[in-house]
Amino acid sequence: MGMSVTISAATAEDAEQILKLQYLCYQSEAELYGDYRLEPLTQTLADLRAELDRGHALVARLGDEVIASVRGEADGEGTATIGKLIVHPRMQRHGLGGRLLDAIEAYFAGESAAHRFQLLSGHRSERNLRLYRSHGYAPVATRVMNPRLTLVTLEKDAAAVPSARAEGTFVTSA
Repeated sequence: MGMSVTISAATAEDAEQILKLQYLCYQSEAELYGDYRLEPLTQTLADLRAELDRGHALVARLGDEVIASVRGEADGEGTATIGKLIVHPRMQRHGLGGRLLDAIEAYFAGESAAHRFQLLSGHRSERNLRLYRSHGYAPVATRVMNPRLTLVTLEKDAAAVPSARAEGTFVTSA
């Protein structure tokens, strides 16, 4: 029997592994858009730690290795912004991204009583857009960043999300 993937709240000690994984995962996005200056590729460890302090992050582990992560922040108006959903390339296409998305939504629906979730994706990131649409997100706006990149803002009503708090450890098969 193989190892199980566990999902839990990220800790300050996870920051370095998250940053390394983020750098690895965003290489394909940089190639897709022809821009290696994307913010996830230039983010410093200090900036990541500050982001973790401001919001909430989850990690998925296979043993001691962080193999996936997602972060989010809630504002005072009831909107939780979800970002940087990353899954190690060798672990993609096994449903882990969807499980992390569900878990962070449940956390914000319960903890901050968010009534809306919002996230961004590049217009060419079809796999990401397909995942978000399959989880109930719909495009609400676009913003041209440069000739190669248009950001798509997607939103979802939180009423469809169970309000159980998604902190703790979840065990799923890898």
